[in-house]
Amino acid sequence: MTRERTDVVYGADPFKGDQYSRPWCILNDEQYPFHGDQFLVVPLTTKNWYDGLVPIPERAWINGGTPEPSNLVPWTVHTLDEADIEFWQGTLEASLVDQVTSTLTSYLAGRSD
Repeated sequence: MTRERTDVVYGADPFKGDQYSRPWCILNDEQYPFHGDQFLVVPLTTKNWYDGLVPIPERAWINGGTPEPSNLVPWTVHTLDEADIEFWQGTLEASLVDQVTSTLTSYLAGRSD
């Protein structure tokens, strides 16, 4: 299966250990080095008490979804290998993924927008 920017996939969570998986949103497109083999991702979380989380409104799901309301975590970036993806979970609106990417970019550039 071809993975695309805005896809949410379920896969390995290296922050919790080898036995754990979680949903991830793909940020990169085909211009990213190793696209198809490796993806730049941010996690989804059901936690809501951190400042700066990006809520995922139900209407932002083009396909699929999550069983509970979820948020994107723009400051937790990971590269996920295709081999570590268990299944496709859905697709989000591009504007929401653009918002997360913009927030991440501002963090990396050392500025607040």
